[in-house]
Amino acid sequence: MIDKQRLKSLLLSLSYEKREVVLASGKKSNFYFNGKQTSLHPEGSYLLGHALYDLITTKYPTVEAVGGPTLGADPLVTSIAFASFGKPKKLPAFIIRKEPKTHGTRAWIEGDKNVPQGSHVVIVEDVITSGGSALNACKKAQECGLDVIGVATIIDREEGGREALKKAGFNLEVLFVKSDLIGSHA
Repeated sequence: MIDKQRLKSLLLSLSYEKREVVLASGKKSNFYFNGKQTSLHPEGSYLLGHALYDLITTKYPTVEAVGGPTLGADPLVTSIAFASFGKPKKLPAFIIRKEPKTHGTRAWIEGDKNVPQGSHVVIVEDVITSGGSALNACKKAQECGLDVIGVATIIDREEGGREALKKAGFNLEVLFVKSDLIGSHA
């Protein structure tokens, strides 16, 4: 069992910043969660990999692989794949590029040899705000022949992402919501 309080402590010390920032959604915010700061930390990677593995395999029992958009998902899906080793359900990882390769395979997805077409996959993001990046990743994965069965994230900023994903037919599972981490005020 993962120590969720320790994970929360790491997220607050490494990933939370109280400052003005423009988010990927284009919205301005007075705080920022940079999940990569925790997912690239040795203990953070371990805790996140195991916590997300447990969440995903519990909420999406038919899952066969995890993937997401580069760069936020890269360390997360790798940590989940590592966490799955030695467990009954192995979860290979894949990464969705922002643009297809301009040479070689011209692929949108890296790790595709581990994830056959039709595989049940969960899209992973470090933070969900509007849900736009996750929706784009879901659509690209579907275009590449994968069956997206849901989305998982470290943090839901509680700014409409869950609702946008649900409207598009995707369930969102989270480790933390913003109010769990910093209360109702940023």
